[in-house]
Amino acid sequence: MSANRAALERLNRLRREEAVAELLKCCGSQKWTASMVDARPFQSEQHVFDSAEQIFKGLAQRDWLEAFRHHPKIGGQKAAVEVSADAQRWSEQEQARSADAGAQVRAGLERANAQYESRFGYFFIVCASGKSAEEMLAILKSRMANQPEKELEAAAGEQAKITQLRLKRMLDL
Repeated sequence: MSANRAALERLNRLRREEAVAELLKCCGSQKWTASMVDARPFQSEQHVFDSAEQIFKGLAQRDWLEAFRHHPKIGGQKAAVEVSADAQRWSEQEQARSADAGAQVRAGLERANAQYESRFGYFFIVCASGKSAEEMLAILKSRMANQPEKELEAAAGEQAKITQLRLKRMLDL
């Protein structure tokens, strides 16, 4: 059995509370997590990804906002809520390229994050994997022009990308 098939089988066999804890590492929405647990057993990795996407699209705005709080601010260290060690490590890996940013870019991110949060009521979220701090700052600034409804959809789209990336990590893909 391949490593990823073994990870899929493990996910299918976990007790409910264990599966919730495992899936919360991928997306901090309680509703998404419960729905994913209920969707088991998964027949394939693609079934996991398709289920995750379909369930995420059906979430309410409050569920998206709940998921956002499970991430640190771009350039930050800790999420607004307590997260697992795996989720913390994954966030650090996803934002790894921002660690090389100079003081000016870090200060710019801090200022722009504060402006974004003041404008939209939640902090900026982007799938940071592979992006430099400069790229993330440019994306943040460009999204500041969005209308609130459009921006929430953009942020939710980024959360969905992060969720898929983390599911792949969880399944060792």
